[in-house]
Amino acid sequence: MNEQTPAGKNSGPADFVFSPDHEPRNSPGVRPSLSQSGDKKLLPVGIFDSGVGGLTVLAELLKRLPYEYYYYLGDTARLPYGTKSNGTIVRYSLQVAEKLVERNIKLLVVACNTATAAALPHLRKAYPHLPVLGVVEPGARAACKISRNGSIVVLGTESTIRGQAYTKAIHALRPDARVTGIACTLFVSLAEEGWITGHVAEAITARYLAPILEHRTAGLQDAKENVPGGRARQAAPPDCLVLGCTHFPPLVPVIQSVVGDTVTLVDSAATTAEAVEERLRELNLLHPDQAPDGAKGADRATEDCPVDGPHDRDDSGILSRLHLLTTDAPERFARVGSLFLGMPLTSASLELVAL
Repeated sequence: MNEQTPAGKNSGPADFVFSPDHEPRNSPGVRPSLSQSGDKKLLPVGIFDSGVGGLTVLAELLKRLPYEYYYYLGDTARLPYGTKSNGTIVRYSLQVAEKLVERNIKLLVVACNTATAAALPHLRKAYPHLPVLGVVEPGARAACKISRNGSIVVLGTESTIRGQAYTKAIHALRPDARVTGIACTLFVSLAEEGWITGHVAEAITARYLAPILEHRTAGLQDAKENVPGGRARQAAPPDCLVLGCTHFPPLVPVIQSVVGDTVTLVDSAATTAEAVEERLRELNLLHPDQAPDGAKGADRATEDCPVDGPHDRDDSGILSRLHLLTTDAPERFARVGSLFLGMPLTSASLELVAL
């Protein structure tokens, strides 16, 4: 039987107040209070994914915007989204977003390519006064900029590839681009299990990317395509590969080894973090301690900032600015999430929520 909290009383974590020096997650201090500070800049950024893959986006945000506060919700109870229908993905995404919006966030990041492709317009319609960013457009923009010959491959979930979200986004920026989508459903399972190296990962990757390898081996002699305007030209082998799922970055070493160094990989996590900074700056919502040029504020101790290399970073300082939520299996989330976030997590640092 659910008890209702009287009006005006604290109702749990949603009413906590962030403090830069607060203790781990199970103590008060996880959300800036607009009523106390009066400054929207101090409010947290909300991020969600179907599981732990979106932690790759969070990791990039911590590097780029170390003084922001973050709420991350992984809907592990309903993972994966990539095999669901569009209607189901939209429904799940709206439910997850509502849980984060309740925490008084200043910006929402859809750190899931599948949810971005299916639900981004619905989320923006549901929350017209809240900036909502996805991961597809930043990745597409980076691919168009990096590719020299316009031959781009997108790796994603079944839903993302079926919906052609990246194809549409890339063609909007570069109409003459040749986009090939490859659904790599098992990549999600490999990443979630931590099987990112070794024979199994290499064999599955080689099988998925066989079309790329065949095209590269065949060269330019036999491959031809039709392009807008009725002209025929030889199809160049792909020179750019987009990781169209936030679960895929841990597999970068094995993917790169399979496709070779002539193909540039685009990580949508890094490009999304850049887009988030740009949007916060446009709206004048960057945390006050974030330097105007995007560098780390000089008035904070450097040990509180994430830096490259696990031995040069104070993870406790970083974790004090995060609030991690999951819908199922906190122990598994902590174990697998440590790989994606690049720092140790414990189930005690997670909040289990129901949607």
